[in-house]
Amino acid sequence: MEIASFFTLFREQLLAWAVILTLVTMFELVSPRERLSLRGRLAGAGFWIVSIALSAILATLFGAVWRAVGVEPLFALPALEPLLGHPLAAAIAAGVLAALVHDFFFYWYHRAQHRWLWRWHAVHHSVRNLSAVNSYHHLSEGVFSLVLLQIPMTLMISEIGPTLPLITAILWCHIVWIHSPTRVTLGPLRWILVDNRYHRIHHSLEEHHFDKNFGAFTTLWDRIFGTSYMPRRDEWPDVGLAEVAQPMGLTDWIDLPARFKSGAAVASDIALDTATLARNK
Repeated sequence: MEIASFFTLFREQLLAWAVILTLVTMFELVSPRERLSLRGRLAGAGFWIVSIALSAILATLFGAVWRAVGVEPLFALPALEPLLGHPLAAAIAAGVLAALVHDFFFYWYHRAQHRWLWRWHAVHHSVRNLSAVNSYHHLSEGVFSLVLLQIPMTLMISEIGPTLPLITAILWCHIVWIHSPTRVTLGPLRWILVDNRYHRIHHSLEEHHFDKNFGAFTTLWDRIFGTSYMPRRDEWPDVGLAEVAQPMGLTDWIDLPARFKSGAAVASDIALDTATLARNK
């Protein structure tokens, strides 16, 4: 039963992410700010497949445990239909409210990653040819996210209704698009919603950008808690990490946190991998 559930969930998530990443990558190719080759995205695509498989395994096991234990949500978002008077408007508003609440928890989880879980999160920040496909994280982050973010969020429910698939698809597109090297941005809406220029600052190599712009959906929490940096006109910094090179293969991706901890990613390795990336572009 659980094995069948895993394969169903894996197939659905793999198909959904394949469609989303393909669409956003096509958008990057049509409106590029940087020229990145398809070959330079292949490793990222492979990392995504492995991560989706692990996510499906964890979600299947977690769902089975939750059903066995019989844990119920601790609190619910308010029902908005009586206030807004229309079920569709209420569902959309509930989806936006849920996204804001989720982003609040993600904001603090993200800050914890930078303080206590950095050697694992550094894999995400090591990427130099940043794009939708190359917005991957380390395999272990699926476990950290499950324990520190997803489990607490399952204790909250919201009546999102029939708009749930559409809202989920939009949010998934958004979370990878904010890593995209495209010229199209949100402009003035950046004061409310995160876009690719705003999030680029978070990945910047420049020291005055460090520990800025932690939000993934809204800029609200960054502005409230003093970590917001609004990019200047046409500010588009180089990204990556000076002390560790971007993973170039599956083994490199998996063991990077151990190498980062021991300081094994020396300058010669960085220079070699940078040259390899340049040839792949």
